[in-house]
Amino acid sequence: MTSMTDEIRARRLRLSLLAAGLIALGGCAAFALNQQATAPQPLPTIVKPAPKPKAPARPDGSTLTDGQAQAALISQADLGTPWTPTRGAATWRDGLLKATTSGADCQRLLDALYTDEILGGPPRVAVGMDDTDTDAQLRYQIGARRPADIDAALSWLKTLPDRCARFTATTQTGITEDIKVTGASVPDVGDARQGLRVSLTTTADDADESVLTLDVAAVRVGQDAFALTNGGLGDVANDTTQVAVQDGALRLADARRQGRAQV
Repeated sequence: MTSMTDEIRARRLRLSLLAAGLIALGGCAAFALNQQATAPQPLPTIVKPAPKPKAPARPDGSTLTDGQAQAALISQADLGTPWTPTRGAATWRDGLLKATTSGADCQRLLDALYTDEILGGPPRVAVGMDDTDTDAQLRYQIGARRPADIDAALSWLKTLPDRCARFTATTQTGITEDIKVTGASVPDVGDARQGLRVSLTTTADDADESVLTLDVAAVRVGQDAFALTNGGLGDVANDTTQVAVQDGALRLADARRQGRAQV
């Protein structure tokens, strides 16, 4: 009887110990689960959109599209009557501007006037207009050169009233020209500018004298620039040159603002 009682007690003890172990095991599992639930979780990664690439700059640094450069040209509306779209190069261009002289700077000036490369290189876009009353011709261009090159061209133009104040040249037909170069004022527009007045006087065999007068102006506006010549036999209307420079600077500045807005 006693042995049976002892066996029952031992079995109850083992069950008690087992129950205690299960309870302890459950507590550890619950603690582990609670730790997993309350552990800090990493924040979600926010993927930022790739920045929109900027339009590639032209070699000359301009941000203008071809259409914007074309829109920056002055038009017949800027000059008014009697200016009309050009009918072609004026006859005096080949007859008088295609000439040779001994001075390097003076020859460079004649070549620039003849080829319309006032800024030292071919223009990006250009337009010509004729005065039907006087046969004067205005040629206007947007340059395609870097600002440093434009400033160098402007600095060179500024030296010409001293270096080429007066010189002679010979046309292809053998006519001798007496040429004078003076500085000329232009509206205070853009970031840098220079104006000239060039007069070429020839005397024919019959002693008749003819004079070709050219207003020359070049202006840099930011990274871009424009240049013009306003020429004709006899005198030319300088107020037309002033209007062309003023309106040209406004048009180019507006085109540059549009160009920056679209980049």
